[in-house]
Amino acid sequence: MKKLENVKHILCVASGKGGVGKSTTAVNLALALSKQGATVGLLDADIYGPSLPLMLGVEPGTRPEIKEQKFMVPIQAHGIQCNSMGFLIDENTAMVWRAPMIISAFNQILTDTAWSELDYLIVDMPPGTGDIQLSLAQSVSVTGAVIVTTPQDVALLDARKGIEMFNKVGVPILGVVENMSTHICTQCGHEEAIFGTGGGNRLASEYGVTVIGRLPLELAIRESSDGGDPVVASEPNHPATASYLELANNVRKRLAEVELSAEAGPKITISDD
Repeated sequence: MKKLENVKHILCVASGKGGVGKSTTAVNLALALSKQGATVGLLDADIYGPSLPLMLGVEPGTRPEIKEQKFMVPIQAHGIQCNSMGFLIDENTAMVWRAPMIISAFNQILTDTAWSELDYLIVDMPPGTGDIQLSLAQSVSVTGAVIVTTPQDVALLDARKGIEMFNKVGVPILGVVENMSTHICTQCGHEEAIFGTGGGNRLASEYGVTVIGRLPLELAIRESSDGGDPVVASEPNHPATASYLELANNVRKRLAEVELSAEAGPKITISDD
């Protein structure tokens, strides 16, 4: 399994289904790691529906510079490096492609982006457990995966499939992120678990992993993402930003544990006895 040149850690942010806030989590996690002093890249692996250009506020029509007639120089946004199919096509273009074309396009973006030295490359995966997930796991050495879900049962059902898929291809699960965990009314301050409670804990317990983040259902997160100025970048003192920074801390701790476990693995010795 090869490694991407200049990239220390490749981290997948994945979910079993769409609509659980996976891309929002990936973007704000990348920005949180950057705020903590890391050099971070963000790769939008959703070929059909790339959202990274909008969420990072990149001007429509921006294209990566091409060097050596092959390599794409990543776009800089909010202090991180990024690349996406959204930078290569018109935003209104529908990607009516079959699986082989999708895999080819993804592999090209993955391997032909000229990342500078990165501590972390965050890969915002498309929903599901299909061709791109398998292609990534088989192409490069992935350090770990973060599974994003909401507390409701229908999301947990699909998140299980995501965990099972990464387990089958040997990618360590760093933990579960319970998104839209609770909502606090801006008028009265009442806290309510709109999508239920305990779902993230049940999922983590079932697979022997941990809940590494609980993120709120918060208007500021949605507004800042739609406006191209994510909450971690635009509102450093917001409680939601504190939640993403805590998630980044937990990701780094889990990475250290995974690496320590790998180093402490069994060693085979051969003798003449």
